[in-house]
Amino acid sequence: MAAAMSGVMLRALRAALPLPVALPAARRLRTAVPRPAFAKELFLGSLRKEEVFPYPEISNEELEEINHFVGPVEKFFSEEVDSKKIDQDAKIPPETLKGLKDLGLFGMQIPEEYGGLGLSNTMYARLGEITSLDGSIAVTLAAHQAIGLKGILIAGTDEQKAKYLPRLASGEHIAAFCLTEPGSGSDAASIQTRATLSEDGKYFLLNGSKVWISNGGLANIFTVFARTEVVDKDGQLKDKITAFIVERDFGGVTHGKPEDKLGIRGSNTCEVHFENTKVPIENVIGEVGGGFKVAMNILNSGRFSMGSASAGMIKKLIEMTAEYACTRKQFNKKLSEFGLIQEKFCLMAVKAYVMESMAYLTAGMMDRPGFPDCSVEAAMVKGTNEILRLYIALTGMQYAGKILTDKIKEIKKGNVGVALGEFLNKLRDTMGRKVDYGLVGDRGVVHPSLQESGKKLEENIHYFGTTVRGLLSRFGKTIVDEQLVLKRVADIVINLYAMTAAISRASRSISIGLRNHDHEVLLTNIFCTEAYFKNNYAMAQLEKYADENLDDCIKKAAKQILEKRAYTCSHPLDRTF
Repeated sequence: MAAAMSGVMLRALRAALPLPVALPAARRLRTAVPRPAFAKELFLGSLRKEEVFPYPEISNEELEEINHFVGPVEKFFSEEVDSKKIDQDAKIPPETLKGLKDLGLFGMQIPEEYGGLGLSNTMYARLGEITSLDGSIAVTLAAHQAIGLKGILIAGTDEQKAKYLPRLASGEHIAAFCLTEPGSGSDAASIQTRATLSEDGKYFLLNGSKVWISNGGLANIFTVFARTEVVDKDGQLKDKITAFIVERDFGGVTHGKPEDKLGIRGSNTCEVHFENTKVPIENVIGEVGGGFKVAMNILNSGRFSMGSASAGMIKKLIEMTAEYACTRKQFNKKLSEFGLIQEKFCLMAVKAYVMESMAYLTAGMMDRPGFPDCSVEAAMVKGTNEILRLYIALTGMQYAGKILTDKIKEIKKGNVGVALGEFLNKLRDTMGRKVDYGLVGDRGVVHPSLQESGKKLEENIHYFGTTVRGLLSRFGKTIVDEQLVLKRVADIVINLYAMTAAISRASRSISIGLRNHDHEVLLTNIFCTEAYFKNNYAMAQLEKYADENLDDCIKKAAKQILEKRAYTCSHPLDRTF
């Protein structure tokens, strides 16, 4: 009942707010030309400071609207959500799900015209901080709207949106994203689920199985990716991936028992099976054969919210652990007085601050007019695993490689201007140029208290560009197979973006006089100093014949282990006599 009242209040408050806030679709209208890609430019040793300085601001109206949403949602999570019970029972109670629906949390980014809240990316990130306080709820909501219905939202037709989004926004229907299969995990292009066009061309017959599907047992609507036969431009018949909107009511849709996970046990994860499921032709998302691009666009646009969610969890953990550390005593001293404990709290605060800074910088960039390419930034913000690291590195290397290749072609054509520019750049590097991107100094955009961090960032960016150029020259197209190299490249560029976000945010905070801004400056300087030295070491490892590089030894040791499929060293108690 309380949640239902909160939902009514939220909508009433929004209606009472000034007109610009009541029309979020207009606020986010994309009318400008495509914006340059900030993170990709770092691979060229280029810093587009206008993209990240000053730190993104929101209007007073948006801030007022966010605050109106935050209060009821925080109240619901503190009073109505029993996380311990959810984890023990491995299920979110129906009344809790109803409360989430009443608050409009199943339609946070669905436009108001379809019954959603129509939140900007920044507002969505802010609410994500709160919803992340329960992992099971966070996964359920994210699987529903960050990926489950996102295909309809970004690539669906007007008819598809009108048909499906209203009930998805209300939570009457729950969505799931079906890509992963038993034999296809990270290699999404290798899926085997197949959709065969009927003879009359009116529908597809869908057959196959998907695994690890969040909301798989709850969902009414599935975004499903399957192989279809497509006639290519040259008239050849080829297999290509197509995206479909599949209703459970189409028939032939079943799911397995929920996976009993170690954590987030209240979220539903299971296998989903499709057996001769008839999917109308009008339920194709985008073009037939264009599903892989749809999948990548969904994943790219849905990743950024993980940063604010993770930061929200860390901030809550800091509160809980600080209370314990300041009250628990050992050896007649509070735990908070021990240096090693203090180090842990500093580390937690630094990580929370940097993750939060990256998340809201990315969200702010995505909310600006134009068509910002934030795919790499969003991947960084999600929190990287091996696959995302490779994606970040290869995407940036490909971007830099194309531009550098174009320059080489111009030089070969006799373009004196390009050739002279390249010569002067090399000459300056040889002579030990002074790196200056305009971050620091009298006309710099970085606050004086962050000057040293700004200089470290500038130096790192310049030499990162030089490192990337050297790697592309050395490996060429085979760079795609150099995973240990790519991992270091990704780690460096993630640090560069993190340094940028923290410096930009702290500069804004101290300039406008936010409370505790000196603490932000302290955390930023700690992070940037550590990141600077890590980056320098990683770039040293990437030099040809570097003593610091142990890649060949690592590969050799791994090969010996994998050949035996076991730990191969003799036991210390073995003997030969």
